[in-house]
Amino acid sequence: MTTESRRVLVVDDEPQIRRFLRISLTSQGFLVSEASTGREGLAQVRESLPDLVLLDLGLPDMDGQEVLDALRTESSVPVIVVSVRGQESEKVRALDRGANDYVTKPFGIRELLARIRALMRHPLHASLAGASSRFVRGEVVIDLATREVFKDAIPVHLTPKEYAVLARLCRHAGRVVTQTQLLREVWGPVHAEDTHYLRIVVSKLRHKLGDDPQKPYLLQTEAGIGYRLLVEPMS
Repeated sequence: MTTESRRVLVVDDEPQIRRFLRISLTSQGFLVSEASTGREGLAQVRESLPDLVLLDLGLPDMDGQEVLDALRTESSVPVIVVSVRGQESEKVRALDRGANDYVTKPFGIRELLARIRALMRHPLHASLAGASSRFVRGEVVIDLATREVFKDAIPVHLTPKEYAVLARLCRHAGRVVTQTQLLREVWGPVHAEDTHYLRIVVSKLRHKLGDDPQKPYLLQTEAGIGYRLLVEPMS
């Protein structure tokens, strides 16, 4: 997929950061617009309908978390938070409120571009019916339509909880899904803090699917936050 028609909105109050991102993204074929305040950013989302938003949290008129709340009431546009706030609590808060990813300043532009491309590649803001239901990574194939999982062309037996976690990660392939979100959706709200349930299931998934936690190619852990599925969707 080419990026020429892809529009990225940068919401950041630092002119140097906006300039750096504009030059870097434009060189990769993106169309870039800018906003220096939260209110300006929200207005531009309504008017220009960007394909992705890079959102700073430390804005002069309103906190970026508030911008994210307002954004999610009216739009499902993918959002990557780009902030100096590196605390796990801030990351979890942003992801739980609807951010698709979180990058801490200072950041490497190659990493940011990779995350942007991942979000552009996966239609995360589309309905599941309109998105791919088949995912593959190496010798692992996950078919959400048939609820089948294969490793080296051999069916893999998963428990209901294991499949439920894997399916939810597939539906958000390429983005971080928080522990709280997974626990609420798979085990129910009363188990939202029972992270050991999730750790056990992820460990079993890695074992069954041949994924090395030290060098993951399928299930990536975001320490203290959640998990990211690295599979590529196939049509």
